[in-house]
Amino acid sequence: MDTFTSRVIEDFIQAMEEKKVGLGAQQTAYDTLKKILRDARRKAGLVEDPFEGVVPPAYVPQQVKIPTLEEIHALKSVGDLEVNLIIDLMSGCGLRNGEAFAANINRMVADDVYRITEQVDGRTRQPARLKHRKAGEFRETPMPGKVRESILWYAGRCEPDQLGYLLRTRRSPHWGHNTMDYRWGKVKKLAGVTRALTPYSMRHYFASNCLSRGIPITDVAEWMGHSSIEITFRIYRHLMPASIGRAARVLNAGL
Repeated sequence: MDTFTSRVIEDFIQAMEEKKVGLGAQQTAYDTLKKILRDARRKAGLVEDPFEGVVPPAYVPQQVKIPTLEEIHALKSVGDLEVNLIIDLMSGCGLRNGEAFAANINRMVADDVYRITEQVDGRTRQPARLKHRKAGEFRETPMPGKVRESILWYAGRCEPDQLGYLLRTRRSPHWGHNTMDYRWGKVKKLAGVTRALTPYSMRHYFASNCLSRGIPITDVAEWMGHSSIEITFRIYRHLMPASIGRAARVLNAGL
């Protein structure tokens, strides 16, 4: 009985998702297994609760639209300077829309680290504290070399303002949702991208890129600024190469 750990439960949930078992059936199977194992624990068959920390089935992975690298390249091939910078920050560092609007040359605190200290409210176009953070708090995220080059390339052509901010319009010192929506629609049309991708899809790409390459989900959750790892797990669980069966296939390819 002690072989029933939380990892086994998570793999069971993931297997149901991969086989496209209906959410109702997933929840029924999960609840039944939970009753059986918790009854066994009450009868001293299990020392620890295997459901501790497990997120129950409640998410349909297909609802998240993750762009392909080809789609990102197509968008950037026709994108203007500002849109391309935002794509790089969101797909390469996992920034939210408003955090990308607040792009700042001074936030490059190391060659491979970008510090996120604020966001620009997309409606008021004013700097604001980060989501799930108190005023003055920040988080840091890995900055791939290509993103670093993108920031420096942009800064070399569009001089930052006195505070280091990079993105502005003729009428405002900061970008807003209207600016992004207009530019994004134009770029998507020119690129011939027909899927319902949004700028936020670039952030999904960041998570997918991290998890598919074996980066721990705890790190990804911290970098993305989620209030809880459960949120990250609920959204991106289907991208994690965690199950024993999948791991066996991956390992076999290297033998």
